[in-house]
Amino acid sequence: MLAFRPMSDALPPLLLDLPIADLPAEAGRAYRRTQLAGWICRRGAASFDAMSDLPAAWRDELAAAWRLDPFVEVQRYPSSDGSVRYLFVLPDGRRTEAVYMPYENRRTICVSSMVGCPAGCAFCATGALGFGRNLSRGEIVGQLLAVAQHEGIAPTEIRNVVLMGMGEALLNYDEALAAIRGLIDPAGLDLSPRRITLSTVGLPARIERLADEGLALTLAVSLHAPDEETRRAIIPTAHAHSIDAIMASLRTWQDRTGRRVTIEYTMLQGVNDALWQADALADL
Repeated sequence: MLAFRPMSDALPPLLLDLPIADLPAEAGRAYRRTQLAGWICRRGAASFDAMSDLPAAWRDELAAAWRLDPFVEVQRYPSSDGSVRYLFVLPDGRRTEAVYMPYENRRTICVSSMVGCPAGCAFCATGALGFGRNLSRGEIVGQLLAVAQHEGIAPTEIRNVVLMGMGEALLNYDEALAAIRGLIDPAGLDLSPRRITLSTVGLPARIERLADEGLALTLAVSLHAPDEETRRAIIPTAHAHSIDAIMASLRTWQDRTGRRVTIEYTMLQGVNDALWQADALADL
């Protein structure tokens, strides 16, 4: 498993890396934990000082022991279609991205699970960067909270989350799943699992493991070719898992979860767009 690199010892630990059930509670008062979770996840408080109904002394203790913000810099890049790309600079100098998509009555965010990506897909700009490191659960969830803050909305107004940004989420399995469980926690954002999509290049063993987690997610699989030769040319790591093995794991996923699978297919002229490939894809 690829472990994320911890931050500098000079920085306080990131509070978002804790499960909500493990958040601190002032003087053993459990209701304070609920209040703290509400400020972080529902109101998107940018500082402990903003948490006005918490005792001032305890806020000072929290500020001395923990940090709220995973990022040292946030850059916002609006697009003409209304979407906004966000670039996040982490304390170790690495960078990752998210995209905010406010379409009609839906607010969706596409978050990253890594800095860079080890998959190396030929058509993907992230793949060209190579692998930097895994993100922690707090750095994944923190992308949503940071975007909400910069868009001037409550975090709970973002109702769709897609793990389809930088990285292969199933190679950062523990942290990605911890982030998802944090997003759906009733004491936190209380997001429906059905509103979360996880995208993968196709890792059969991890897909089957995910199917046993009891989470009604939507699974998206980057197939991009119906034949092994083309797929391996597009996705250098595809030699490790055959298309047949991937399809078998998707059937297992559907059998165990009852949830649909989205097949992702990037059309590349002269590479994977022949009529015989369309027929093969339909057969598959």
